[in-house]
Amino acid sequence: MFSSGGGNAPEQGTFNLTMGKVWSAQLELVGAGGERVDLWRTLSSHGVADLQPNALDEGSRTLQTTLPLPRGRARTVRVGAGRPGFARVEGENVGARDAVVLTDAVRHMLRLDADLSAFYEVARADAELSWAADGAGRMLRSPTVFEDVVKTICTTNCAWSATVRMAGALVSELGIEAPEGGRTFPTPQAMAETDERFYKDVVRAGYRGPYLRSLATNVTGGTLDLEALNDPELPDEEVAARLLALPGCGPYATAHMMMLLGRYSRLILDSWTRPKYARLRGRKASDKTIERRFRAYRDYAGLAFWLYLTRDWVEEPL
Repeated sequence: MFSSGGGNAPEQGTFNLTMGKVWSAQLELVGAGGERVDLWRTLSSHGVADLQPNALDEGSRTLQTTLPLPRGRARTVRVGAGRPGFARVEGENVGARDAVVLTDAVRHMLRLDADLSAFYEVARADAELSWAADGAGRMLRSPTVFEDVVKTICTTNCAWSATVRMAGALVSELGIEAPEGGRTFPTPQAMAETDERFYKDVVRAGYRGPYLRSLATNVTGGTLDLEALNDPELPDEEVAARLLALPGCGPYATAHMMMLLGRYSRLILDSWTRPKYARLRGRKASDKTIERRFRAYRDYAGLAFWLYLTRDWVEEPL
């Protein structure tokens, strides 16, 4: 399920900036085409964004996450609004070199390298989506494609509560612990070195267990390069084919991963999106009718559809 899970605050504890020297950095909220970036809509752009090690706080409109550092270390950071037009990234006891790593990781997660200006040009002429041209549309991604693939597989054929449980177990049992108490998402090596009983009894991943372990083993062994899927030169069809070839990644998971990779041409048509579209329109619609509605967006048709469905996820000012 790709919809918002809401309120997945990690059981591992709340991050409070009170124990050490506070570090912070400011990231300008501007896309590659000079377009404005809406920080909160980016942070809350989809439900997977709220799975551990991430935790969204709607009250403060912040994201807390724990990120890996070189030499098997980690730090927990909080991302929220900074001075006007900027995001603030803050943590504790962060040295100069680690600051670069953490800032680059957050910049990557916010997808500030993407240019959505062409999408906004079409949206401005659409009465039902003109609001999106004010900075919506960036899909928060994980630091690695591997993490997004694992989390996406954990959404297949199950209730959202099961997805939260599986992601939480992977992080709490296999993640690198930060001084603040949070843990990172596990490395492929950590997941590959864990036996199948762990996936069955602790993660309770069901049929997904062997898929997750196989995926991690292939990445660790060098026979699978998931990070190469970030290459913008790869055509959509090739990316989709590579995803479909992954263990446990069927058409449903592939459609979601394409969105997380910034490949927006395909509409995610599933058991959540179809009924939500029908409720918003006041009547059921065939897939062809839905696709026709967003055809003008071409390479961004899937993104336009997703934003149409999720506008109400963020409370708008009166």
